[in-house]
Amino acid sequence: MSAVHGHRWFAAFWDRMVKVESGTVRKMRDETLAGLGGRVLEIGAGNGANFHRYPETVTEIVATEPDPYMIERAEESAKELGRPITITQAPAESLPYGDGEFDAVVSTLVLCTVTDLPKALAEARRVLKPGGELRFFEHVRYDGGFGAFLQDTVRPVWGWVGAGCRPNQDTESAIRAAGFEIKELNHFKSGPPVPPMCFTRPCIQGVAVSTP
Repeated sequence: MSAVHGHRWFAAFWDRMVKVESGTVRKMRDETLAGLGGRVLEIGAGNGANFHRYPETVTEIVATEPDPYMIERAEESAKELGRPITITQAPAESLPYGDGEFDAVVSTLVLCTVTDLPKALAEARRVLKPGGELRFFEHVRYDGGFGAFLQDTVRPVWGWVGAGCRPNQDTESAIRAAGFEIKELNHFKSGPPVPPMCFTRPCIQGVAVSTP
């Protein structure tokens, strides 16, 4: 992907956002990665905000990210950490790995931006070993009512401002439809019910495994 297709300004903005994340969001990032081991793939790794959270039981960290400006920041994060991390420019919908290569796939605050959610989840399932885990932490669509209406209304503008983010994505249903069984699921609110935080306030965090 050429650098002209990246989002330079959003990558800089995201750096600042990660630094001021709420305690709830930081806790959910930590819980998403807790207990992982073996070879792990993180899709849409962004600026590498999760890299320092991986436990030592993870023997190999592999990351993909489509945006070249985010990759620059992720590489700096990996360098500062001093831990071997392989970072490849690739979208979640087209992972450059063989079937069953990973013990776990990690997705945090990224599935809202993928162009084809079912395809991205199918790819995650494909590269997982039998019984491998999808660890996810995502903001999602409100159950209904005025909140969902607001998300639907703001989606075109929000996507333009937020590098393709879709605030009304029904990610939980998509995970189940992709052939995963959700083993653990937490629903929570990531921030106060005021603009602009209200548009991405409902979140889910949990663990899923692919069904036979």
